[in-house]
Amino acid sequence: MTMLEDRTTAASSPTRWPAAYPKGYAVVDVETTGLARDDRIISAAVYRLDERGEVEDHWYTLVNPERDPGPVWIHGLTSDVLEGAPLFEDIAEEFASRLADRVLVAHNAVFDWQMIAREYARAEREAPVRQRLCTIALSKELGLPLPNHKLESLAAHFGVVQRRAHHALDDARVLAEAFRPSLRAAAAGDVRLPLLECRPLTEWSDRTAPRIGRQANGGYGGYRPTSWRPSRKRPACPYPNPGRYEEGKRLKQGMRVAFSGDTSVERELLEDRATEAGLHVATSISRLTSLLVTNDPDSGTSKVVKARQHGTPVVDEAAFGQLLGDVEPAAGSGVAATESAAPQA
Repeated sequence: MTMLEDRTTAASSPTRWPAAYPKGYAVVDVETTGLARDDRIISAAVYRLDERGEVEDHWYTLVNPERDPGPVWIHGLTSDVLEGAPLFEDIAEEFASRLADRVLVAHNAVFDWQMIAREYARAEREAPVRQRLCTIALSKELGLPLPNHKLESLAAHFGVVQRRAHHALDDARVLAEAFRPSLRAAAAGDVRLPLLECRPLTEWSDRTAPRIGRQANGGYGGYRPTSWRPSRKRPACPYPNPGRYEEGKRLKQGMRVAFSGDTSVERELLEDRATEAGLHVATSISRLTSLLVTNDPDSGTSKVVKARQHGTPVVDEAAFGQLLGDVEPAAGSGVAATESAAPQA
């Protein structure tokens, strides 16, 4: 019998339960208008589970995104279906009550958390979530022999039948049913749960065009299929790269800085601050990268892995924020990056 089989067998009715495990979970799935920072939630589902993964209740709602619904061919929610749905601000309190005092569980949890955090920031509220657990990360901790990291593969491994893929309620149900045996296997094997901190957004700025108007055909004018995966070009950094950041020293203008994972300050706002300070915002990691900013240094993302391979220094968001307050000017520039030249008399 393999270690996994032994864990799975023992997990059917664990005689002991790790005292450090959370006391409750909120298994979440959200469907959205797209994948970008300005996209919106159009449906959400929550299955509340007790500390051992047993279902307590579930909840589902549509959400009017006040814009084109995006890839209808994926989620099936048309403008007509969403037109009479509540706005996010109308369901924010109920949603929060489902999340409160629980660990948010999702498949690729960073995506669901970022979408939820952005919606609450728009509503000038804060989601009551302090920790999240990604079922992809948990399956890796357990060493599950999955062919890929799709939800359907995790479901098939545990014999869970999907009825409506990309429907928030059914996806949440499937995940809840697959999470229960995963949790019990982890408890039986005394496996550390891959819990990560959820930092709410402290700022928000929608940089979109004015709200798009409804057209006679039921769609919204101005929607382009590529608009939900936008790329944003930044001006070239005017300063040469002075090399890698050294711990205990100041950042210097021209340093190449990359970001990985979610941040409490919206990513583009953080990147804007870096650019304004005279830093080069990089989209990937190479031997030339001066610094990687991430709140999840053990996440195993491609950027974190490459940073480790290249020996790139890593700091978290809070440390980076402090460093931004005192950036050393490039040689010969004479003006600190965080200051503006004084006006002439």
